Amino acid sequence: MKIIKTLTIAFLLTAIAPVSAQTADEIINNYFENTGGKTAWENLKSVKMTATANAQGMEIPVEIFQTKDGKQLIKINFQGQEITQLAFDGEIMWSTNFMTMQPEKSDAESTANMMKQTKDFPTPFLNYKDKGFTVELMGKETKEGTDTYKIKLTQSPVMVDGVEQPNVSYHYFDTETFVPIVTESEIAQGPMKGQMNVSTMSDYQEVDGLYFPFALSMAGQGIQLKEVVLNPEIDVAMFTFPATAADSEKK
Repeated sequence: MKIIKTLTIAFLLTAIAPVSAQTADEIINNYFENTGGKTAWENLKSVKMTATANAQGMEIPVEIFQTKDGKQLIKINFQGQEITQLAFDGEIMWSTNFMTMQPEKSDAESTANMMKQTKDFPTPFLNYKDKGFTVELMGKETKEGTDTYKIKLTQSPVMVDGVEQPNVSYHYFDTETFVPIVTESEIAQGPMKGQMNVSTMSDYQEVDGLYFPFALSMAGQGIQLKEVVLNPEIDVAMFTFPATAADSEKK
């Protein structure tokens, strides 16, 4: 895993400190300290990421927008067509229907769960106690050939098929750099229900004082970040569910 030299210096300084990280809070605090400082993360208002996703041998351009108040947008360019995979304006969650290529609102349950995720920016670990979350250090484990601290994160429950379910995930922090390199969570519904969804993060790079993983793998799909822009100018209209021809006819 590639780590920028200045980040290497940071964890070396941490390593020679008289007290080593032994609690979940110490590990999380070291993570923020080594990736730009907690204050800098708290001051982050929004982020734009430009990336390439590798799917079935194809490279698909991706743009991701996230804001502190929970707005999100993920759009791809597939065979010359711009497709919204996910959009959320704080109230309405929607996406492009791949069959009709028309915007389509998500169901009430998915939207309600998305509303709970507004606390996750830029990471659910930032001021997690104020969000009502809990963490627990589960011990050490080797992941991706790296010694890690395993931390259990419990967030607000989510609804799955009308039933409230626990929202638990496991995060593996490198014991030297204190950055997360693997995240695991149980799939709650669908044909893969009960299996673990595993994401990996590596190639941490500095962007205006903060460190982001530029190489990611989610659900078996590789994503390579090309650029990260902090606090970009954002037109909030991009998050809004667009009016369709049917809407115009109703008027």
